[in-house]
Amino acid sequence: MTPEMIEKFLNNPARKKVPVNIHFKQRNTVKGVFLRTNDYNDLKAKNFWRIVSDSKLEEWERTQDNTLARIFNGAEFTRLSEN
Repeated sequence: MTPEMIEKFLNNPARKKVPVNIHFKQRNTVKGVFLRTNDYNDLKAKNFWRIVSDSKLEEWERTQDNTLARIFNGAEFTRLSEN
């Protein structure tokens, strides 16, 4: 997916800080939240996205520790969907 397609999906106010399903070309679907950190625009320009998986979301909400997130390449996304 292109950064514009991903950004359009994420700009819906109902999707902020809400887990979404991220479908990939060559790996299993990941459920997680896209983080808007201070490097968000730099990563977006390169089609990279910082995502906290659903399994680590509770801990991230308590600590706001960005090391719990992983960076994914948006070119590997096939689609995004709501839960």
